[in-house]
Amino acid sequence: MYLIRGLQNIKLYKQKFANSQICATIGNFDGLHIGHQHILSAIKKHAEEKNFSTMVFFTEPHASEYFSNNHDTADVPTRICPWREKFELLQDFGIDFAFFLKFNLSLTKMTPEDFISQVLERINLEYLQVGDDFRFGKDRTGDYEMLKDWGIDKKISVSATPTVKINERRVSSTWIREALAKSEFKLAEELLGRPYTFSGKVVYGNQLGRTIGIPTANLWMPKQRLPVQGVFAVKCKLVDKHLYGIANMGTRPTVDGESPVLEVHLFDFDKNIYGQRLEIEFIKKIRDERKFDNINLLKQQIHKDIDIAKDTLKLI
Repeated sequence: MYLIRGLQNIKLYKQKFANSQICATIGNFDGLHIGHQHILSAIKKHAEEKNFSTMVFFTEPHASEYFSNNHDTADVPTRICPWREKFELLQDFGIDFAFFLKFNLSLTKMTPEDFISQVLERINLEYLQVGDDFRFGKDRTGDYEMLKDWGIDKKISVSATPTVKINERRVSSTWIREALAKSEFKLAEELLGRPYTFSGKVVYGNQLGRTIGIPTANLWMPKQRLPVQGVFAVKCKLVDKHLYGIANMGTRPTVDGESPVLEVHLFDFDKNIYGQRLEIEFIKKIRDERKFDNINLLKQQIHKDIDIAKDTLKLI
């Protein structure tokens, strides 16, 4: 998959792929849930029938993150999957081009008409598919009907994908965040079309776990908050090796931590994996994170958590 980083690179893209005819869609695609997959399947089907290429437009940060007053507070929406995972999911889905638009002051001031002329009309677009509730441009004044009228004028096919529902509720990233916040992982899996996972590079931590006989792998964290919090029984994947463990997602209040950390104690595993990517699948929440009076009490609780996790994972 070819990544186009911003409007400034459209010219380079056109030089490299001058003959590409494009079937595209636009959205945040956080989580790439079954509703998103329905849209992507539609543009892929159309592209295959016409021998066109597929393109997905998305913004970073998300609009809700950009407009949040303070990006370091709990008011900032959680993120189902970071930028890298979104890119990899789109790539795995078979999308040809990903067009990354930086959500900044300039983009917020761009009218729907400007977005159409400065973006859509510059990529040799033949087919555009969006959600039936899609809004775009300054103050979200652009919508599907506007795109449809423009498409008729320019002889570009514009279609709306009907909302995907489960039990009469629209499948959305918001619903998935709610499910994950409540540790309803089976529901999240149904909405995502796959188990919820997070993957990150193993980095050096403060080595506290090793000093108390419970070594942990600390994962690099994106600046966006994850929608899970607490102690969990987890399944892990390291390259092609499948492992089990217990994970803590939080600030580690017992040791006066401040920044969110995801640390995983892997069962029956003691190899050096710094710098490698570890994928975490959250199976069941064991408890909320809490502050203990001292490290010994924390250690005792972690051993209890490990027993619960092993029982949950059927390892005992």
